[in-house]
Amino acid sequence: MTQTMRLPEKWFRRGLWLLALLFAGFLIGLGGALVGDLPKIESRRQLADFTDRALVRRLEGQMAQARTQQKEAQEALAQAQLGQQAATAELRAARQGLESWLAARQATQRQDQDPEVLGRTRRLDPLQQASREAEATVQRRRQELLDAQQREAGLRRDLEQHEEAAGKALAAEQRHLELRVFLYRLALTLPLLGVAGWLLWRHRQGRWWPFVWGFALFAAFTFFVELVPYLPSYGVYVRYAVGVLLTVIIGRQAIVSLERYLQRQRQAEAQPDSQRRKALPYDAALGRLSQNLCPGCERAANLKDDSGDFCPHCGIGLFDRCGACRTRKSAFAHYCLHCGVAAPVPQASGTGLT
Repeated sequence: MTQTMRLPEKWFRRGLWLLALLFAGFLIGLGGALVGDLPKIESRRQLADFTDRALVRRLEGQMAQARTQQKEAQEALAQAQLGQQAATAELRAARQGLESWLAARQATQRQDQDPEVLGRTRRLDPLQQASREAEATVQRRRQELLDAQQREAGLRRDLEQHEEAAGKALAAEQRHLELRVFLYRLALTLPLLGVAGWLLWRHRQGRWWPFVWGFALFAAFTFFVELVPYLPSYGVYVRYAVGVLLTVIIGRQAIVSLERYLQRQRQAEAQPDSQRRKALPYDAALGRLSQNLCPGCERAANLKDDSGDFCPHCGIGLFDRCGACRTRKSAFAHYCLHCGVAAPVPQASGTGLT
């Protein structure tokens, strides 16, 4: 087709394609900004919106109290351990003194010192009692410390469970928000895709075709590319489902169009030669000839063979002779290449060499 166009027409068409791309680019920028700002119509909630603030304050207060008790129990335990160490050291010293005295008495074997042995032994009883009391105090302080630690751990566990439940509620809300925003975007982009398909089907070769193609490029880019970063985890199914649906629709339309085309071709090939050539657009006929195709049936034709003037497939005349100079020329040419005389309008008698 481009070989039959005038040079200014070629450049104008290229410029119009550039215009279509620029139009699509501006629409894509506008659509991207709009799609990106759609989440702003929804207010985003925070974790604090799903927590019981009174319960959190109460648990935090009880945890602070438990930490204070834990600190006091640690200090009391340290004091009790020091007391236990002192009592144990005193008892140990007394026992060592008694053992030394008993060793000395055994060496002398003096019977008059037996009352002294009993007295020294009795003086160990209070020390042993004090040691046992100090050990009991240490155990009690350890128990108090353990109780405080367990109480704080339980409160912390309750607080974590509450925060976990709040986190799950926030995650569910975020999923719902994501779904709503996705539906907003889908409601915006899917109709654009439908409108673009309708425009291409009805007006792709009309007067305003650059804007039609620019809008179609914008709609396809917005749905299949621009929408991808905002799709939720399940959004890809929508994208592929729409792709499958469009493929089926376009494929069905292509099959139906092919059948209609073949039917029209069979009907056209049954008409007289002159009527068929009248019905063929000039640019389309020359474009097919430039590709070594028959303008009537669009099958391959050997146009370099000087002995053949008709299509071997459909019988349409491809060459005739100029009425003025009798030079062999294309039957679809408006003027003779040799003498420049206008070709006569085809009559019902057909075309061919005379």
